[in-house]
Parts: sequence; C-alpha cells; structure tokens
Amino acid sequence: MNDPAQRAALEARNAALRTQVDSMLANLERQTSALRDAQAEAVSKTGTATSQDGLVHVVVNAAGIVTDVRFAPASFERSTPEKLAKSVVEVIQRAAADARRQADAAMAPFQQNVPDLPDLFPGAPSLKDLVPTPPVAPVTQPKRPDDDEPRDSLMERNDW
Repeated sequence: MNDPAQRAALEARNAALRTQVDSMLANLERQTSALRDAQAEAVSKTGTATSQDGLVHVVVNAAGIVTDVRFAPASFERSTPEKLAKSVVEVIQRAAADARRQADAAMAPFQQNVPDLPDLFPGAPSLKDLVPTPPVAPVTQPKRPDDDEPRDSLMERNDW
C-alpha cells in the first residue's frame, strides 16, 4: 500500500462509496419522514355517512370506531325503532368504509412500486404469498333471534 497511485485510487473509491452511502441515508431519511407524515394523516382521517332519509348521521375515526351519532329532530316521529336501528347499522358501516378508503389513499404512495423479495434476490420466495390480503368486511344485516326467548335464557345456557 506504499504505491501512491494505488492509494489514490483506493481513496477515490472510498470517497465515491461514502458519497453514495450519504445519498442513500439522506434518501432513507426523506422517505421515513414522508412515511411518518402519511401515517399521521391516515390515522387522523374520519369517515362520515348519512342515511338516505337524512334521519341518521354518523362519524367514525380511522379505525372505524364511532365517535359521533346524530339523529334528526324528527327521527323518532318519522321512523320506527326497528328501521332506525337498521339505518344506524348501515350508516356506521358506510362511514367506516369511507374512513378506510381515506386512510388507504393516504398510504397508497408507499404501497405501490415496492419491490418484492425475488426482485432483490432471484430465487427467494415472494413475501406477497406470506401475507394474506385482508377480507372485505361484509355489509350485513343484524340477525334476529329465532324465537322469543331472552338472549340469556335458561334454554341457551349449556351449564345444565
């Protein structure tokens, strides 16, 4: 390593690698900051929905948890308890779907163009096969009891 030409070449390569690593670290810092901002935005989203008849309005947070329910003043005069209950369930589900769409949109830039393991290491298994896609939450109607027995009746208990 006493050869000045060889030493100069190694120092030049070292400087080039150092510049490349510094650039990669700066890029990683920018991406991490942008991801942090997108996550904060996604978590702050709220979903809202109003029933078709305008009697029920619901707000949910990004997790789909109900944060506000409002009934129009005429709700109890213009509807029955059964219809109102059904309307509340439907509006909550629509509001939760709205919040989910907004949160997904905030995170979308980070979920596209992400290389899979085989793209980086040929022959490696795909990570996409290991992570199942989340099922779409079905919009379901509340179930009615089959009979007139109370939910916690003696007939439903298995301890007898």
